[in-house]
Amino acid sequence: MTRRDSLLAVLVAVIWGCNFVAIHVGLADVPPFLFLAIRFLLVAFPLVFFVARPQASWQVVVAVGFFMSFGQFGLLYLAMAIGMPAGLAALVLQAQVIFTILIAAGVLGERASRRQGIGAAIGTAGLAIVAWGFHQDAPLVPLLVTVGAALSWAVGNVIARAAKVSSGLSLVVWSALVVPLPALAVSLVVEGPAEISAALGRFGVEAWVSTLYTVVLSSLVGYTIFNGLMAKYPAASVVPFILLVPPVGVLSAWVALDEVPAALEWAGGIVMMVGVAVATVSLRSRAARPEPSTPAAVPSRRR
Repeated sequence: MTRRDSLLAVLVAVIWGCNFVAIHVGLADVPPFLFLAIRFLLVAFPLVFFVARPQASWQVVVAVGFFMSFGQFGLLYLAMAIGMPAGLAALVLQAQVIFTILIAAGVLGERASRRQGIGAAIGTAGLAIVAWGFHQDAPLVPLLVTVGAALSWAVGNVIARAAKVSSGLSLVVWSALVVPLPALAVSLVVEGPAEISAALGRFGVEAWVSTLYTVVLSSLVGYTIFNGLMAKYPAASVVPFILLVPPVGVLSAWVALDEVPAALEWAGGIVMMVGVAVATVSLRSRAARPEPSTPAAVPSRRR
């Protein structure tokens, strides 16, 4: 990756790491599926009237919207609403890295190497340790729902990768159209009209700040950059930068919410991140590396 694209990938990781605190703040006043509907309504409108439709079939746009947006964030918001801490959610959601590599290997023919298989096994073991540590103090359901969110994100990643849409912004905006109506329908059934009315009545400054952060920075800026990078580079080139999301998420939750994971959760998280790093970070020999003054050429592919 070029230096510019590498810095953009780091920016995305920082934005997404802090996103969990923003979601936590918003969920204090707004139930999860109503919050989800509002977020993606604002992602789609009014930009959908000004951004050209992505050069992909409607099936692809709908599938990306369903898995990467509705599935991922619907499950994540639900998990956090029922007790998943923001910092730990930032960590567990990165199971999507391993899921993405494995699904891409099976569906797109991006064959996993032995190193990637070992990394996936280590990452899975780390996730199991996190689950065990979390279960000591809280019900396991929020963690399992977060793992489901990670799996949904991974499926969306692979669909977006296969489509190779050149405009990340167009895919974000148009796929967001998939979310509001199903999210509102689930909200009406699960949360009920009375709770929806009450939540809209107490929709204050903190809820608006949270909403704007998730809409503008996390969705429009973050996913536009991320989808653009995914259209240009293989999975193993982009994914390692997302390893920065959990440290940023844990640190921001510690500073803003005074959340500190338990020792076993820390241990499992470290093991999980080691596994993800083994699976995604390619260590080349010094002889194969380019000279410091010459950027390496990278094929224009996506994960």
